[in-house]
Amino acid sequence: MVEAGKLIGAGAAAIGVAGSGVGIGIVFAALINAYSRNPSLKASLFGYAVLGFALSEAVALFALMVSFLILYTF
Repeated sequence: MVEAGKLIGAGAAAIGVAGSGVGIGIVFAALINAYSRNPSLKASLFGYAVLGFALSEAVALFALMVSFLILYTF
């Protein structure tokens, strides 16, 4: 019974990884859109995109860490 609860909890915690994938897609779609509107801002736009990617990826890593903590503790 406890093992089933662990698996369900880990699966629920891993849903954040899918949301992060969507966020990363939105960040780079916005980069392409902004670059097509104003190509002279390429360097600053890319810097902001990398920052947005890093923050979105951090959320995925936290969700994955919580999922592993649920699976492999106790």
